[in-house]
Amino acid sequence: MSQQPLDTVFQEWHDNQALAEQMIPLIGRLYRHNNVVTTLYGRSLFNRSVIRILKDHRFVRKVEGTELSVQDTFPLVKTLVDLNLGPAHVDVGKLAVAFKKQGGDDVEAFLREELAEIVDTHDPSGHNGQSKDVVLYGFGRIGRLLARVLIDKAGGGNLLRLRAIVVRGRGDIAKDLEKRASLLRRDSVHGPFNGTISVDTEARTITANGNLIQVIYADSPAEVDYSAYGIDNAVVVDNTGIWRDEAGLGQHLQCPGASKALLTAPGKGDVKNIVYGINHEDIGEGDTILSAASCTTNAIVPVLKVLNDEYGIACGHVETVHAYTNDQNLIDNYHKGDRRGRSAPLNMVLTETGAAKAVAKALPELTGKLTGNAIRVPTPNVSMAILNLTLERDTDAEALNDFLRRMSIDSAYQKQIDFVDSPEVVSTDFVGNRHAGIVDAKATIANGKHAVLYVWYDNEFGYSCQVVRILQHISNVRFLKLPRAKA
Repeated sequence: MSQQPLDTVFQEWHDNQALAEQMIPLIGRLYRHNNVVTTLYGRSLFNRSVIRILKDHRFVRKVEGTELSVQDTFPLVKTLVDLNLGPAHVDVGKLAVAFKKQGGDDVEAFLREELAEIVDTHDPSGHNGQSKDVVLYGFGRIGRLLARVLIDKAGGGNLLRLRAIVVRGRGDIAKDLEKRASLLRRDSVHGPFNGTISVDTEARTITANGNLIQVIYADSPAEVDYSAYGIDNAVVVDNTGIWRDEAGLGQHLQCPGASKALLTAPGKGDVKNIVYGINHEDIGEGDTILSAASCTTNAIVPVLKVLNDEYGIACGHVETVHAYTNDQNLIDNYHKGDRRGRSAPLNMVLTETGAAKAVAKALPELTGKLTGNAIRVPTPNVSMAILNLTLERDTDAEALNDFLRRMSIDSAYQKQIDFVDSPEVVSTDFVGNRHAGIVDAKATIANGKHAVLYVWYDNEFGYSCQVVRILQHISNVRFLKLPRAKA
């Protein structure tokens, strides 16, 4: 077996590093000047380190079976800068693989054909749409992660502007503001904030990466007048979970300056539960109160959707192995919920989940076909859903995994379904994953019509990304995704 000389291997790595370093400012220019988000098989290239970019190139071999290096993608990125592109999400990885398979030598001609919809459509005035004000009502785990995502996207023509957060007053306002900022700045699970944060106690504002965020103190929506802060026609994202029906959430719409309310928990009654990528097109112009469903519902519905479309689902059971949440107690103490009063870091806690029933709100065709239960476990983040299904058509593990792999890289559900095929991954490997759920191929069991699938999900960050996708949709912040998905 032949082996490359040591010096050759090192030089190749060194050359790839140099090319990745040259790509970074080009990627940044496309993002800030053209509102073009470059990705590599769904993984954003913007604001990434050299090593991360090289690792993402290696990832392509796992999902596509094709070697891809920066030697292949750099010429494409360099040419993209000169094509006067309009706003879009452009998957450089898919384009590079297609170009290699085509065996062509004219990169510009290839890109002009593949990206014809956006070539020479850049608006130099930068007027690519009207910005939308966003308010976060509640600033706990999900609220702070939504803030991070919104701030991270603010520089690339996202048009969603985080204008304010609403929290309850806790005595010394100056001290409270510093604590709120500190919790945004440092996170035990998700690491430090990527940027700078400053506080103006007199104005009651937090500035994060140039985003001026008003901190409003109120004990109820009735106390808030957003228009007093120059906020208009805002979407209020309710992260408290206190109100889940139309009457309760409707309080937000009574506030001057607010026009819509989005709940980051399952909605009750007639409130539409939206799983982005599945039923977001059901949102009408008159829908002013919406729910982003639960993290578990977001994780399992996309996988169930594609499986039902391809194989048919006769029935099944969903078992959720869920990280503990702030709703539970650190040590044994009174709790109104069954079993949840027992210490979260010390126990596995059997509890109920409405995720199986909630599936029917996004996928009516599965009404009455699923049951569900949940176990809270002593980890602070990243959960797993085990889908035990009876299909209507025979399959095996290899065919099932191949189908789900294709759905994860080349379908309309690419942002929702991720795929991993490693015998060594564990829960912490998925902290910060932006997908709704990640299929663990090595754990898949399939025999005839019986299938068991294991789906990981970052129940905090992945869910927050889904919420932001809904925000973008209802605010008409939409980008072409090129090249077009095949499925």
